[in-house]
Amino acid sequence: MSFLKKLKEKFSNQPSESSSEKFKDGLEKTRSSFSFKINDLLKRYRKVDEEFFEELEEILIGADVGVHTVLDIIDELKDVARTRNIKDPKELRSAITEKLAEMLQKDDSDNELNMQTDGMTVILFVGVNGVGKTTTIGKLAHQLKNDGKKVILAAGDTFRAGAIEQLEVWGERAGVDVIKHHEGADPAAVIFDSIQAAKSRKADVLLCDTAGRLQNKVNLMNELSKVKRVIEREIPGAPHEVLLVVDATTGQNAMNQAKTFGQSTDVTGLVLTKLDGTAKGGIVLAIRHELDIPVKFVGLGEKIDDLQEFDPEQFVYGLFAGSEDEEEAE
Repeated sequence: MSFLKKLKEKFSNQPSESSSEKFKDGLEKTRSSFSFKINDLLKRYRKVDEEFFEELEEILIGADVGVHTVLDIIDELKDVARTRNIKDPKELRSAITEKLAEMLQKDDSDNELNMQTDGMTVILFVGVNGVGKTTTIGKLAHQLKNDGKKVILAAGDTFRAGAIEQLEVWGERAGVDVIKHHEGADPAAVIFDSIQAAKSRKADVLLCDTAGRLQNKVNLMNELSKVKRVIEREIPGAPHEVLLVVDATTGQNAMNQAKTFGQSTDVTGLVLTKLDGTAKGGIVLAIRHELDIPVKFVGLGEKIDDLQEFDPEQFVYGLFAGSEDEEEAE
């Protein structure tokens, strides 16, 4: 059984609210360009040759998969075609999906949150303004609260006008407490007080918001390092996750942000927001492969429950849903 058929067997006929259906619906824009173009390519070519791989390369780059990642994928597919003696391009369809899934799933536990079983879990959120950082914190708080966790939010973004109020609104929606100071206060002091409050209230999880912009990049990174030091001092081993939130619709700019923050804040995972709003969802592959940072969550809609834990197979199924019917017809 081909890899695509295995995915169909695993994820098709799921209820509409299931995560696999949300991946399928959320990746519609990417699928309509990416998957359609690959299917068209496989139909037009009668043999696997250099011209075929050059056009496949262009399609992958067009989906923002990233040049270095694309070249690695093409090299691996050429090896597959050679070792399996594949002459018909249609026989490569399943190999393409399998390689993409392998690239995203480097370790079974990579995509899971590092939740502490003994003591409080501290998660630090970083990222530039406008990427959906505060919204992501609110949605994750909602998820964790529904899982029976006692959650507290730290309003550490004291520089952006309205950031504290925005987090308070999400706190009310999720039904969790928010620890705050006044606008312009020292973020590290806010985080310190939040840790003390979380300890005294016996919270299971502390989610920390941070600034996305200061006067310049150096100031921002220094401020984030200071916040991180406070957390490390008050709770040895924390933060247990440093999640970088990036806007998937910005494509290669998201890659640049991941590089910058990754160098300065020891990012442990990514949250890709607004994935449903772009036709270039291939950026997920580029970041995962080139920066070796696991994707923890993706935003697939505006609703409070549209933040989904990232699942490589569900992502690939969402990218190629319907292609397995083409495969069967052939």
